[in-house]
Amino acid sequence: MFDLAPVSLWLEDFSLLKQFFEGLRASGVTDLRAHLRRFPELVAQGAASIRVLQVNRKTLELFGAADLPQLLAGLGQIFRGDMLDRVLEEWSQLWAGRVEFVNQTINYTLDGRRLEVLVRARILQGHEASWDRVMVSLEDVTDVSANLARLTRSERYARDLFEHSPVSLWVEDFSAVKRLLDDARLQGIVDFQTFLRVHPDFVTRCMQEIRVIDVNQLTLQMFGAESKPHLLGQLSRVFRGEMVDSFSDQLADLWQGRLVQQREVVNYALGGEQLHIHMQFSVLDGHEKDWSLVLVSLVDITARKKAEAYLEYLGKHDVLTGLRNRAYYADELNRLARKGPWPVSVLVIDLNGLKRINDDEGHGAGDALLRRAGEVLTKAVDAPGCAARIGGDEFAVLLPASDARAAQALRERIGSMIELNNQFYNGRPLSLSIGQASCQEGDSLDAAVLRADQEMYREKARFYDEQQDGDRRQV
Repeated sequence: MFDLAPVSLWLEDFSLLKQFFEGLRASGVTDLRAHLRRFPELVAQGAASIRVLQVNRKTLELFGAADLPQLLAGLGQIFRGDMLDRVLEEWSQLWAGRVEFVNQTINYTLDGRRLEVLVRARILQGHEASWDRVMVSLEDVTDVSANLARLTRSERYARDLFEHSPVSLWVEDFSAVKRLLDDARLQGIVDFQTFLRVHPDFVTRCMQEIRVIDVNQLTLQMFGAESKPHLLGQLSRVFRGEMVDSFSDQLADLWQGRLVQQREVVNYALGGEQLHIHMQFSVLDGHEKDWSLVLVSLVDITARKKAEAYLEYLGKHDVLTGLRNRAYYADELNRLARKGPWPVSVLVIDLNGLKRINDDEGHGAGDALLRRAGEVLTKAVDAPGCAARIGGDEFAVLLPASDARAAQALRERIGSMIELNNQFYNGRPLSLSIGQASCQEGDSLDAAVLRADQEMYREKARFYDEQQDGDRRQV
């Protein structure tokens, strides 16, 4: 049985090692590990006291020896390298009074091949007093250790990919959410979206049932968290406001069996900053039945949203004055002509003296006066009115649901604002020529704009006539 055993077996005599231990104890040694680390040369002395009595056939095959004498002659090749840690582990167990020890260590075959072996040793029954018969088994675990090492590297690689991903990653458990949805089905709910509208508390409860398992480093940076516990303890500050409506839509998709989703949502950093997020939600393979493992990736698109908002602003606004531009004015004019609300009034406005200022003082001075005109109209015109710059020195105001009296009141307000503006700014006074007109449902809004334009030109003519009279009087 010894010779045919499927593992390497060694019958050894530890009696001299026991005497070696007794000598150390007699000299006052109490901590074997510390003593051998201080005097490592004693390790070789103790190891030389161990005698190999017999090995089995598997041992000769494992280490590549033809017979026991060849194996014994090559023990220096088999047990080499740094033996200190291995010996300390094994001998310390015997020093503590145990009759057996277990250890994993490195041996080498006679042809130099590296072996990882699991060592088990036991003092045989009846020999506990002398240690003269110890059975040692060596199990080759090289392949197992290599597989474990590969698994460890794979896990470390996966962890590094997760932790250092360039997007925010959340690993979550949605199993409680699934149970809530399944319970709703059992209660006979068919129109789930109507159910959510009638029971908004169900959405809140589902949000509370989500369990966040892990987040990566970019998530902490994105939301301004010092640590994972810091973030996970304040999720109510992250997911609030508009997120409730977004999560309601997410639940509706889950109800329909959509386990992979994408949408744009709004979250908040712990400092209160609003974050526009592109979210991708995926129930991971193998977890479709219980949703116990979900990966959520978040990409911060706040900068893109700001850029889009600015481009949209540029598409609808005049950059110099901050008012609406001609394109927006034309669209609004067409919309009001089709739908009202009636009556609709319009003011057509022209900045007086812009050409002369540009010629005399340069376009910088002219631009400054245009900006002042924009300030006046911005402060004077309230929603739903629309003030726009429709040409170089031309402006217009559209007033839905406003009659001639309302238009006249706005005109007077603009006049008051001009007076205040001229008191605040030095230099050339701001002067606007204004024409107004109103129309009822069924009338032509374009015709009203034309009437207001004609009145503006008449007022503008009076302005220049008065200027010329003033110049002549000065002469």
